[in-house]
Amino acid sequence: MQIQSVFDKAFAAYGKVIEGYDFSELLKTLEENSEKPADSVIYVPSVEILEKLPVFEDLKNNCYGGMPIQIGYCNGTNTKLNCYEYHRDSEIDIAADDAILLVAKEQDIIDGEIAAEKTEAFLCPKGTGVELYATTLHYAPCSAKKGEGFRVIIVLPKFTNEDKPDITPKNEEDKWLWARNKWLIAHKDSDEAKQGAHIGITGENVDIADLI
Repeated sequence: MQIQSVFDKAFAAYGKVIEGYDFSELLKTLEENSEKPADSVIYVPSVEILEKLPVFEDLKNNCYGGMPIQIGYCNGTNTKLNCYEYHRDSEIDIAADDAILLVAKEQDIIDGEIAAEKTEAFLCPKGTGVELYATTLHYAPCSAKKGEGFRVIIVLPKFTNEDKPDITPKNEEDKWLWARNKWLIAHKDSDEAKQGAHIGITGENVDIADLI
């Protein structure tokens, strides 16, 4: 696997770099008010101190066309894929540290499975914001340098990743619903698989430890 850049043409299949925004205050606030675990990953969907910043209105009205949104973060240290998730809409990721995004295409899910070898890796440099399209499979970011962690802002429609609605499955995809507006496909070696997530990533779990 080659680590590409979100500025490369290859990234266009998965998303695009967001231009015209000043993320400096948002990222500074994140750095001052969140931890960066050295041996795990933490995700917080909605953080009031981030959502009170002026850029919140810009992201809500410009990026999401006025729809209700939330700003949270995903911080930590990680080198493995483990799972893929997707939503019914785009996700905005803004890197406070260099981070690597592991992505694939929802279209490559066949009969509930996707080969791990379909994964591509893209470096998102510090200070860069990207839109990941609704059809882009993704999960926790990865460290860009060995032994170093990351902080990444995560912007999504309001209530995404909160408690899963109580539904009666009408089809196979309904069984993959893991949280609100979050469909999950796990590798058999992941903790999520042990917790009952749908196992659908085949092959060896992607690990970029030797590439950074």
